[in-house]
Amino acid sequence: MSDLPRFPPGFVFGAATASYQIEGAAHEDGRGPSIWDTYSHTPGRVANGDTGDVACDHYHRYPEDVALLRDLGVGSYRFSVAWPRIVPAGSGPVNPKGLDFYSRLVDELLAAGVEPAVTLYHWDLPQALEDRGGWRVRETAERFAEYTAVVAAHLGDRVPRWITLNEPWCSAFLGYSVGRHAPGAQEGRGALAAAHHLLVGHGLAVQALRAAGVREVGITLNLDHHLPAMDSDADRAAVVRADTLHNLVWTEPILAGRYPDTEEETWGELITGQDFRRDGDLELIGRPLDFLGVNYYRPIVVADAPHREGDPALRVATDNRCTEVPMPGVRRTAMGWPVAPGTLTDLLTDLKEQYGDALPPVHITENGSAEDDEVSPDGAVHDTDRVDYLRDHLTALRAAIDAGVDVRGYYVWSLLDNFEWAFGYGKRFGIVRVDHTTQRRVPKDSYHWYRRLIDAQGS
Repeated sequence: MSDLPRFPPGFVFGAATASYQIEGAAHEDGRGPSIWDTYSHTPGRVANGDTGDVACDHYHRYPEDVALLRDLGVGSYRFSVAWPRIVPAGSGPVNPKGLDFYSRLVDELLAAGVEPAVTLYHWDLPQALEDRGGWRVRETAERFAEYTAVVAAHLGDRVPRWITLNEPWCSAFLGYSVGRHAPGAQEGRGALAAAHHLLVGHGLAVQALRAAGVREVGITLNLDHHLPAMDSDADRAAVVRADTLHNLVWTEPILAGRYPDTEEETWGELITGQDFRRDGDLELIGRPLDFLGVNYYRPIVVADAPHREGDPALRVATDNRCTEVPMPGVRRTAMGWPVAPGTLTDLLTDLKEQYGDALPPVHITENGSAEDDEVSPDGAVHDTDRVDYLRDHLTALRAAIDAGVDVRGYYVWSLLDNFEWAFGYGKRFGIVRVDHTTQRRVPKDSYHWYRRLIDAQGS
């Protein structure tokens, strides 16, 4: 382990999961349906017809999973609360059995010496709210704040770190524009409205969390590092549009109190007449945070491309004249994503340069790789590629710290092989293998490597 970087005292090593991806128990103890229940049960939406009905059965097996976290030696566990388990209809009556489950989980974590970090929204919107417009309408943001207040009142005395939203880009654009995520819509203005109302929901949730007196409040964004395919004006302009879509639509309102000045170039006429924006929204969205969560997996190489949809009224929000192209000369994960660890350093130092003192301390709230794991004859999983991925990205993270970026923590994605959204169970990100037939857990070589890394920090 001598060739691995050392991190500053107090640096937090953790692991992360999400409710719909691991919990199962989709119809138990009063849980209501979410948009992902509906989406995954719609034929043709998810690979192999997989659903999260059982997933990793974490709802029943959480003591076993907490024991894995304890033995791993992490200081923190990031998990998400399922909104429909707490407020089954999205608004109205609260389900006490849902609150009790998360209370038991938090107590189990604390007894194991692991700090809980709660994500309030990791994409499982109650279906009843989607039926009333979903994130396209402001009501959903208001209901999100009410749900936040309920959870904070129940868990706020024991949970130190709170994340309002996970990857709102996926919720807004994969969910309402591209249609590859729930609810599976393909819209232009609807997706932009969803993006804005997610930000409003974040701001309202920050208010609710502050009122509850919790210790740390943040948001998690999946920020991307974009590179031009060629050294040309056209491809550099495409990078600006891609950066607006993936990054600036979130970071500018949250960290700078403004909307991106590249909006019109990116979305054209779709950005005009946005009556869902109201006076005072920027002040609400830009309330100070204690940390920024960053999920990072890969860089994106983009090239200029024409619009694919000729009718502007039908053009989806992501059709902004840029397209992803392969990155040459690098290994690719089982997701087809290029492995270029140094771009994590570049992303973080660029953030620091762009926002300066307005950038709060950073936690890497997800980082990991899906690999084509094989079980060896002795039952072990020798996931060398994942170990290399984690080592190299942690080295890149240390380089960002050395360059002056205030990074306080790192959460590996993921603790468990889980339901990987539209890919079903075909993509494995876990450092613990899960047999989804027997639910048997087997720590992989990457689990043991990560444990040694954490142990080495104290030596």
